[in-house]
Amino acid sequence: MSSEASQASLHAQSAVGKAMRRLLPFLLLMYVLAFLDRANIGFAQKALQHDTGLSDAAFAFGAGVFFAGYALFEVPSNLLLHRMGARIWMCRIMVTWGLVSAAMAWVQSPASFYALRFLLGVAEAGFFPGIIFYLTQWFPQSSRARAIGLFYFGAPLAFIFGGPLSGFLIDLHGVGGLAGWKWLFLVEGALASVVGVWAFWYLTDRPDDAHWLDIDERRALVAALRVDAGEAMAHGPRDALAALVDRRVLAYAAIYALIQMSVYGVVFFLPQQVASLAGAKVGLKVGLLAAVPWLCAVALTWIVPRRADRFGSHRAWTVRLLVLSGLGIAVSGAAGGVGSTAGAVVAMAALCCAASGFIAAQPLFWTFPARELAGTASASGIALINSLGGLGGFIAPLMRAAADKHFSSHAAGLVLLGFASLAAAVLVLIVVPRAGARTAAAFERAAGRAR
Repeated sequence: MSSEASQASLHAQSAVGKAMRRLLPFLLLMYVLAFLDRANIGFAQKALQHDTGLSDAAFAFGAGVFFAGYALFEVPSNLLLHRMGARIWMCRIMVTWGLVSAAMAWVQSPASFYALRFLLGVAEAGFFPGIIFYLTQWFPQSSRARAIGLFYFGAPLAFIFGGPLSGFLIDLHGVGGLAGWKWLFLVEGALASVVGVWAFWYLTDRPDDAHWLDIDERRALVAALRVDAGEAMAHGPRDALAALVDRRVLAYAAIYALIQMSVYGVVFFLPQQVASLAGAKVGLKVGLLAAVPWLCAVALTWIVPRRADRFGSHRAWTVRLLVLSGLGIAVSGAAGGVGSTAGAVVAMAALCCAASGFIAAQPLFWTFPARELAGTASASGIALINSLGGLGGFIAPLMRAAADKHFSSHAAGLVLLGFASLAAAVLVLIVVPRAGARTAAAFERAAGRAR
């Protein structure tokens, strides 16, 4: 390597480090709040149903209809983010979803529940694919899994800290004349809107605009990103419309849908499942216990993406993690139905495996389409994958409720969702190409330059 190339590599390495330190903590906070506003419905479930008369079927439909609104507006939202920049568009997304989430405190009937859950999906549409696209504009392929992995900490952290917070807010029942579930929606919705305003002042749209990077660091980072974009343009769709009909993009959407079926089939019902295992009602104690699987997920999500970036083993690790997740989900249902202390312990351990698997697998998954998409094709392709994949979150609660009812067993739905995760692992083996010319050694050298 020439002296100039070596110097550029050092500048790029320094720029990546600064970008991770500046951007990732704030993006992580945003994702924590996003996940809280998606999943807090699980903590509110019993009290909400009691006060509004929602049936189990109505609750499952309302929990899932969020993803219908989300899916409809994903692609246009991400294209608007590409045009307007992250500062403006992320501010808009967070402020509006926070207001809608807070309005959930006024749910009075199934109709209002469905309407607000649908509007919450519309308001939040584009947030997650927007952040994934934003990260591809800041981090080269050699450091992308680590960056996305750090962002994915938001999901488990939302439960580690949000679980106890949600339990605490539920326990405020009667304070100020409000039910605990109303406090839950009001406080967590307001937090999202406040952070959305902060995002407008804090985020930087592109590396070219990053005055917190030195000139040489900016140039080196932009050059590294252009190399990745050039490779993607050479092998993937070239524009937004082509990405929407690309077979690989649709295949990735199918994989992601199966992953999301596993995630939300567990997440929406986790507080009630843990409460059943612990023999307690949903509150602070259950919130603390429900945080345990997410602590395990944080540990695995810290370790695996770094190892995958270093050795180029994203495909192999994704398969392993999805198998772990599928087995964990199925065993958690089977063991939890035993009704003994030993069964409860095994079920909790299995939930730890499930959460760790499907959380740690996702940042690795997103490196696959990111290798093949650039520019507007990246914005629309990532949004479509998340949009169609997110429909798995709509299907999962309904499928789990239907399976439990059909087999008269609370384990049946979880076993079925475990198979969804295993099917995703099989599709990864079929659809995702091996690293090919970019051998493990090449990945290791690239990762070394990025650190």
